[in-house]
Amino acid sequence: MKIAVFGGTFNPLHIGHAMLADTIIKELGFDKVLFVPTYAPPHKDFSKIVAAEHRMKMIEEFCKSEGNGHFELESCEIERGGISYTSDTLEFLTKKYEGQLDQKLAFVMGDEVAAEFSKWRNPEKVSALADLIIVHRYPDVKAMEDCLYESKPIGDYKGDFAVKFDKDNFKYPHIYIENPMLPVSSTDIRRRIDKGQSFKYLVPQAVYEYIERNNFYRGSAS
Repeated sequence: MKIAVFGGTFNPLHIGHAMLADTIIKELGFDKVLFVPTYAPPHKDFSKIVAAEHRMKMIEEFCKSEGNGHFELESCEIERGGISYTSDTLEFLTKKYEGQLDQKLAFVMGDEVAAEFSKWRNPEKVSALADLIIVHRYPDVKAMEDCLYESKPIGDYKGDFAVKFDKDNFKYPHIYIENPMLPVSSTDIRRRIDKGQSFKYLVPQAVYEYIERNNFYRGSAS
C-alpha cells in the first residue's frame, strides 16, 4: 500500500485540499491520503482556530462522504497534544503501518512551506522517513497578509509565501508537481463566512453542512 501524509490545520478543509488529495491518488498512484490535523503548529502562533475536535469532525465527515476509502482522518497529532512535529508523526505512522507499506510514507507540503523546510526540527529525519511531495501553491497576497495577521510566525520562521521556494537548490530528494491547486484559502473562507458572504462551493458539501450546523466562523473562530 502507498500512503501519503497530508498535514495542516484544516481550518476548515476546503476544495483545494480535496483536489490536491485526489491528484495524489489519481496521478501519483497512491492508495490512501491521510489527513493529519495539527494540534499546535510549531512555527505559528494561532490565536483564532476552531477546536481540534471540530476540525477532526469536518475531515471525518468529508472522508466518509467520499466513501471510497482513499481518504482517511489520522488523529495522532491531536491525541498527542502539544507542539506537532512532523518527524514525530512520521515515526509514529511508520510504526503504525509496519508491514503494510510497499514503500516508505510520502509527505505532502506546499512549496511555500518547503521554502523554509531547513528550519524545521529534524528535516533530515523527515526526509529519511518519507518521500517528499512538494506541490505548487499560488500566492494570494491578501490571504497571505490575513494569514500573517491571524497566525504570526514564531522565531526566524517567516511564514506563508514570505520566502520564495528555490526548486533548483532544494537539497532534499523530492517530487515536485505543478498540480492544479485552486486559488482558495481557509483564511479567505473564514473571512467570507464572518461577513455573511457566499462560501458554499469553496468547501466540500459535508464540510459546508457541518459549518452551517455549528455556526462556525461567525464573529470568532470557535
